This record gives sequence, C-alpha cells and structure tokens, in this order.
Amino acid sequence: MNIISTRPLLIADTLQRPLRDLRISVTDRCNLRCTYCMPREVFGKDFVFLPRAEILTFEEIERVAALFVQLGVQKIRLTGGEPLMRHGVEHLIEALARLTSGDGRPVEIALTTNGLMLSRKAQALKDAGLSRLTVSLDGLSEEIFQRMSDSTASVMTVLDGIAAAQALGFSPIKVNMVIKREVNDKEIIPMVRHFRDSGVVLRFIEYMDVGSTNGWRMDDVVTAREILERINSHYPLRQLDPNYQGEVAKRWSFVDGRGEIGVIASVTQTFCHECSRIRLSTDGKLYSCLFASDGVDLREPIRRNQDDTLLTRLIIDQWQHRADRYSQLRHEATTLPRRKIEMSYIGG
Repeated sequence: MNIISTRPLLIADTLQRPLRDLRISVTDRCNLRCTYCMPREVFGKDFVFLPRAEILTFEEIERVAALFVQLGVQKIRLTGGEPLMRHGVEHLIEALARLTSGDGRPVEIALTTNGLMLSRKAQALKDAGLSRLTVSLDGLSEEIFQRMSDSTASVMTVLDGIAAAQALGFSPIKVNMVIKREVNDKEIIPMVRHFRDSGVVLRFIEYMDVGSTNGWRMDDVVTAREILERINSHYPLRQLDPNYQGEVAKRWSFVDGRGEIGVIASVTQTFCHECSRIRLSTDGKLYSCLFASDGVDLREPIRRNQDDTLLTRLIIDQWQHRADRYSQLRHEATTLPRRKIEMSYIGG
C-alpha cells in the first residue's frame, strides 16, 4: 500500500509530540556576522560555504516539503543564513504556497529575515504568497546594532524594510530580539517604546547555546523573568493565552491595549515537551532538534532517484525515534552532545 494518500498521516515521536512544523534553511550564507550566530572569527573571509551543487534545488525542496505536508505539517518556515540572499527565493515561496493539507487547507508559509534586503523584496514575497514574516533586530542604537551584528549595516535599512512590508499588508510582523547581558539589554525598553502601538509584535529571546562557536555562557543570559520585570515597570503587562498549542513565545499584552510582546524563554523555561518542529538543512539533512549533532541525509536518495515511499519512510523513522529535549537537559553535562550543529546551517 502506498503510504502517501490524500489524508495526512499523523505521526508522533517517542514523547508523543506531533510533527507540525518544518523549517527549511535555503542558504548557509548571510550578510551579517551576528556574534551569537555566525561570529566573524569563525565565519570570516576564509570560511568555505557550501558549493552550489551541494545545496538543495528549489524543486528538491518542494518535493520534500510536499511529503511533510502529507505527514501532517501545517507550517513551513524558510530560514538561513539569510534566506533573501538565495536568488529567486520568491519562486520557491510561490511553489510552496500552492501546497494544501489533506483537508484542503493551505499550508502557512513563513520567512525569517534580518531585514537588510526586505525593502526591495517585500513586494515579490507578497505576490508569491508568503503568509507571515519575522524580522530579526537586536537594537535601535546604531552602535549596539552594529556591535551585535558585527557589521556596518544601518538600523534604518531594517526599519525601512519592516515599514515596506507593513504597507503591503503583512500583519502581524514579528520582530525577534536576542538579548545578551551587558551588550544590548539596555535596548529592551527603547525597542518596546518604538514598536508599541505599531502593529508589530516584538519578541524577546533568551541568548541560547546554539552551535559550538558563539562562546555561550549562562552569565550572558538575561532571563525571561528579568525581561518582563523591566518592561512591566515601564509599561504594565498582562499575560495572554497562546495562539495555538506548542507556541514557543509566551504572550503578553500592554494593559493599556497598545499592542503585545512575546518572550521566548528557551533557556530558563524550556518548552521541549511541546516542540513539534523538524529542520531541513541547506544541503538536505534532516535534524530533529535545533541542538542536534547528527542528521539524516535526504539529498542522497533524492539524487539517486529514489521514490517518495522511501523518502517518506526516512522522515517517519527520524521523527518516530525522536527523543530530543536538549533544553531540559542542558545543565546535565553528561547528556550534552559534544558538538552541536551551527544555527546558520539549519536555521533558528
């Protein structure tokens, strides 16, 4: 019997977590060198990125994505690196936006970007059918933004990109801010002040130990509790219910009704028990956790012209054997992988 049908085949991992979200890294390249993601001392001018022949083509990505939808995936997020650096990414979005679940509902297509190319790409993304947009921005001060991104890029370029996307009807746009103590934590209140009442949902992310190159220390983490206390002292907050089961950001609204924020407490308030995400790397390896060290190669069987039944079985086996809960175990040193894959390779 063919396991691909018109109805989704719902699968769960060893902890009974369903497969709902697919994150696809479309490039390992980026036009910033954020210190928590692609530190320049590692990803410098001599770093060798993946050659074009090793990167999944749009057709290969579309094929794999369609299989995931048949297995119950409801949301696909394109990441990088910086996904807007992948030439013609809007054509991939257009193809993915045509995918529908077994009951005929369209699949949500989202994209995370640093915003530097957003002004000139926003119209093409909208026309292609992009559903949701998230922009990474770690401060409004030019000095702090450039320090966090290790670049000479301008904050205004990002803000102009957000404004262009809003003008085209992207709503709500989410802005993600990674907080690192004594680097950009003084920007918390200015960021809230700027985006309050703008229709943008500002989300604060605890600095995470992703990969092996960012020199992560617990001392650098500004906790979700501290972030909320700082904001609440200026702008009183009340907690909101999640939009959906497994939502990683805890939602808070301003008491005066002028917008909302989110806090992703991936270090101090782990959410592994609800994680429904799987990640496809730029070169076609499948990772069941952001903090994984090994993945299953899908590119090789694709390029050997294996059929969808085999690919689907590889995906199902990877998920059904999944027991990942790194964030819950990070303080138990004996359980930690010796080497974690870099976020720029599998997306955040």
